[in-house]
Amino acid sequence: MWRDALLVAGKDLRIELRSRVALWQVLPFAVLALVLFAFALGPSPVAMRRAAPGLFWLAVLFSTVLATQRSFAVEAGEGTRDGLRLSGLDPAGIFLGKAAAVFVQLAALELVLWAGVTLLFGVRIHATWLAVIACLLATVGLSSAGVVYGALSAGLRVRETLLPLLVLPILAPVLLAGSRAWSAAIDGAVSSGVGWLRILAPFAVAYLAVGVALYGPLQEAG
Repeated sequence: MWRDALLVAGKDLRIELRSRVALWQVLPFAVLALVLFAFALGPSPVAMRRAAPGLFWLAVLFSTVLATQRSFAVEAGEGTRDGLRLSGLDPAGIFLGKAAAVFVQLAALELVLWAGVTLLFGVRIHATWLAVIACLLATVGLSSAGVVYGALSAGLRVRETLLPLLVLPILAPVLLAGSRAWSAAIDGAVSSGVGWLRILAPFAVAYLAVGVALYGPLQEAG
């Protein structure tokens, strides 16, 4: 399973490095969304600092949808998904590999958005380790849930519009807990932030388990 996961993750990441879709589409979209949010809030520094955590995670959530759609779009060619099913790779390994590739892309995106929040909103995080752990747990949950629902909608003609409708409501706990954990990290309220990590961790573990257990049937259904 782990060997297959590495093969699939390497394949997806090499495709992204060569095509540069994430660099020229997903990243500019996320940064532009953050800039537009900053303009919408106006010049008030207090309002911008208060809204920064929520806007950061909104940009990440929208980017998750784009990254997931891209992950399955590269396999949309005729016979490509059938070839992957018949390759003998462990379905759980395929799931972990695709989730790992999405995780790497989102983690790189979050670094850029973190810098953008710092520059545009004047945010200074006092408990950096809390924000980092929140990002790691949330990104595991986002990538796992995204791949699960991406597999569910991959074989449908309306997958481009169906995936956001499926996945965005499911990711609401990440938006809430991630935003609150970041707010606590900005204020230095560690005890409050740790409480929100207790929501992010089970979410990540649950969707990892669901993906490992059900990706094979989802792949066959697609």
